[in-house]
Amino acid sequence: MKTAEVRIEEISSVRKKLSFEIPWEEVKKALDRAYESVGRKARVKGFRPGKTPRRILETYFKDQAEGEAITKLVNDTYVEALRENGITAVADPEIDQHGIEENKSFSFEATVEIEPIIDPRGYTELTLEKRAVSVTDEDVDLRLQDLRSMYSSVKDLEEERGVISGDYVLVDFEGRIGGELRKELTEDNYGLTVGAGKLMPGFEEHLIGMKKGDSREFTIPFPSDYPTKELAGSEATFRVLLKDIKVRVLTELNEDFIKNFDQYDSLAALREDIRKSTQEQKESEARSGLRKSLVDKLLENNLFEVPSAYVERQILNMMVDAQKRMVYGGMDPEQAASMAVNLHDRFKEDAVRIVKSTLLLHKIAEKESIQVDDAEVEEKLKEIGQRYRQNYESIRQSYEQQNLLESFKLKLLEEKTLDFIESRANIIMKKEA
Repeated sequence: MKTAEVRIEEISSVRKKLSFEIPWEEVKKALDRAYESVGRKARVKGFRPGKTPRRILETYFKDQAEGEAITKLVNDTYVEALRENGITAVADPEIDQHGIEENKSFSFEATVEIEPIIDPRGYTELTLEKRAVSVTDEDVDLRLQDLRSMYSSVKDLEEERGVISGDYVLVDFEGRIGGELRKELTEDNYGLTVGAGKLMPGFEEHLIGMKKGDSREFTIPFPSDYPTKELAGSEATFRVLLKDIKVRVLTELNEDFIKNFDQYDSLAALREDIRKSTQEQKESEARSGLRKSLVDKLLENNLFEVPSAYVERQILNMMVDAQKRMVYGGMDPEQAASMAVNLHDRFKEDAVRIVKSTLLLHKIAEKESIQVDDAEVEEKLKEIGQRYRQNYESIRQSYEQQNLLESFKLKLLEEKTLDFIESRANIIMKKEA
């Protein structure tokens, strides 16, 4: 709508405010068209459809007609202003308007977010540290102990003593905050291994020394960053009844233990496989640490704002993922949804970092002409299929059905760009502590 006056104000590097003033002549045309549209659909006693006089429509359908006119005026002028001024919005605008007044220009403001302008710098010749990894006999022994725990059994406590760390106990407990009983802090016949850290911090320590049949009351504070927002920073008073104590019995590391695993014919073979998998895990952790420090330095060298719409979108994805993991872990879906929503603020810092690194890596890829073609996508999907013992066709079909192929390709582009930056970095190997 070329007759509208537009003023553009830079609020920040990622926010612009567009102020519009549309002459009454254009507003009147939009109103006339709106009343024509309303009149064709209006049902007013005594008048045929489409024949209701304007003054009657203004009496009964004023708000509807003005609403349609405003929507049309705002949409047309806003979209045209974006096109003429080369502005690419990343989300719907915030509209501020005060309605139509007779014989007056119609004014409104649209605040819109845009992508930041990024000129990547400082991404070559970075100096980075990478942890050198090795696997000791002690590492292998610790992993073997974990396996023994997995295949352990429990038996009744025969001696007269209180609970110690490592015992398996059965408890009833109820928690109160400010004297009010909280359902989410109350359980009957709850089994846990003391010292495993399954419950809220501080809870299991209070079970130490209790004997079968004992009751105990104690108060513990919830951390300020506790996932459930309404509980974070508060104090809960628990009353616990210890119903049973059992002790874990670890299996012996002998040939009978090896029979639990089809792929090993000796303890030495099991130890060798543990050594190999531990090496792979440590190397993966070292690589993740290197990549984290790489991204940290990139962000230090490139300071820019990001649109809040992108951050909120990333937080939503993180909340959905958290909810899925909680449901997969056996939590009630409604409770999982509630807890995921409460994680919003905790996710914000990480979400900002993810959005910044994603935008920056894509700009570096653009600057260095780094691309991912369909053949690379296909090759990576085949690797995933082999890893999870699924054929390529089913993997690709799954990604297509969930509309994940494009995001998968973008993720590959980020990895390829990180490989490019890493290949040009000065990497100093650092011994394990």
